[in-house]
Amino acid sequence: MQTPEIIFAHGAGAGSSSPWMQAWTQRLQTIGNVYPFDYPYMEAGRRAPDRMPKLLAAHRAKLESIDRNGPVILCGKSMGSRVGCHLSLDMPVDGLICMGYPLGRAGKPLRDQVLLDLRTPILFAQGSRDPLCQLDLMQDVCERMTAPNTLCVVEGGNHSLAVGKRMLKASGKTQEDHDERVFAAIQRFVTEVIGQP
Repeated sequence: MQTPEIIFAHGAGAGSSSPWMQAWTQRLQTIGNVYPFDYPYMEAGRRAPDRMPKLLAAHRAKLESIDRNGPVILCGKSMGSRVGCHLSLDMPVDGLICMGYPLGRAGKPLRDQVLLDLRTPILFAQGSRDPLCQLDLMQDVCERMTAPNTLCVVEGGNHSLAVGKRMLKASGKTQEDHDERVFAAIQRFVTEVIGQP
């Protein structure tokens, strides 16, 4: 089985050196070669993200910089996952992993068109209490998508898939339990993607 090449993009508020990104990079390294990177605004120490064309250019440059010896997976946290989806429309990749996809707040225009345009297999990992992605709206989008898609829900999870202490105590589970469940879904997804001709 070929080793997947995993490009890992951060969210709007914290770069590749954040504890969350570092923890997930370590997990992903057990299933493939992982390439985390920072968008230009993060490298420059600015708080406001660049506009989509600049984000796309940086994401594209990172993808073009690696030796594509195996299947390529674009993985991202929030904004990084959305940019990866846009990039996959122009540069063919084997799979997409979106952790906390920012579909949009209830009552606001949804960022769903790029998802409806996709043909690449995609895995969503979403918290059930994510204010940037109302779960019933995401489920509706998944049903309307043409691309093969899987939705892994973290019950009680927020935008970063973190579950509150009170809910953890009530359920008898730890955050690590939830993270391992998400990681197991990622492993299954990657195995399926690699297994496709």
